[in-house]
Amino acid sequence: MKVILLQDVDGLGKAGDLKDVANGYARNYLLPRRLVAGATPALIANRQQRVATEQRKREKLLELNKQQAERLSQVALTFKARVGREGRLYGSITSQDIATALRESENIVIDRRVIDMPEPIRAVGSYSVPVKVATKLEPKITVNVIDQAAQTDAEQSDAG
Repeated sequence: MKVILLQDVDGLGKAGDLKDVANGYARNYLLPRRLVAGATPALIANRQQRVATEQRKREKLLELNKQQAERLSQVALTFKARVGREGRLYGSITSQDIATALRESENIVIDRRVIDMPEPIRAVGSYSVPVKVATKLEPKITVNVIDQAAQTDAEQSDAG
């Protein structure tokens, strides 16, 4: 019996799939639990429209992700931090700090969990931080960490 899955069924498929199952399995298990519907010509046509709509949505999402990845790859963020001996920071720069800076300076809203930082940044320098936009799309943001005191000293010498 041909059926269209209305919900995901373990071992059978995902919602919207067209499957051929045994008559008894359909009549005694799938249909009473409203997991499937009989594959009528109207439902098959409706399914084809849904599949086409899903494909268009995926293509649009892929294009948006590519645009965001392109934009992110051009971003360079600068953080001013208090620095102790040997260029070590008091505190650290975390993925949350980077997400907040992206929102404030570039107006790009991303979740901190997609910023791929195994450990926070704890020293002065320039870092390349990957951002997982989508599968196989991982642009790198340039993060510069500078000494807040050195920046203040330079500004005072310019003013004096």
